[in-house]
Amino acid sequence: MKKLAIGNDHVAVEMKKEIMAYLQEKGYEVINVGTDEEGRFDYPISGYKVAKMVAAGEVDGGVLICGTGVGISLSANKVKGIRCCVCSEPYSAKLSKQHNNTNIIAFGARVVGVELAKMIVDSWLEAEFEGGRHQRRVDMIREIEETQSLGAAE
Repeated sequence: MKKLAIGNDHVAVEMKKEIMAYLQEKGYEVINVGTDEEGRFDYPISGYKVAKMVAAGEVDGGVLICGTGVGISLSANKVKGIRCCVCSEPYSAKLSKQHNNTNIIAFGARVVGVELAKMIVDSWLEAEFEGGRHQRRVDMIREIEETQSLGAAE
């Protein structure tokens, strides 16, 4: 991954700026689609924008930050092809990529500090999807998604 999109709400403006700078120092191209203002900003807007960019292949992955990471990740996961995981520590971030082939990582500015956020992002970026038995499960998730997009019910 070399090109990432980052999105946030008003709660996460400062953390987003620090994570962006950190990623840029590491050589990543980072596209900011979140807010830089601390006035109210609805997280579904940037969650959706990042997810659409990832799903369209415009970027290699995404980073989302709101107060808890939950709301913004829910928004992203509504986009077909997105597997976004909220993580509050590096181990889950690593396994989300290795086992679930996540393409967006999310965390909360009110939950983790900046240094822990950097570790979460690093663990996620350094991990690689293992495939094998995990591919079957990712395919099952994709099948569920296809069922929903066709409007069919089980």
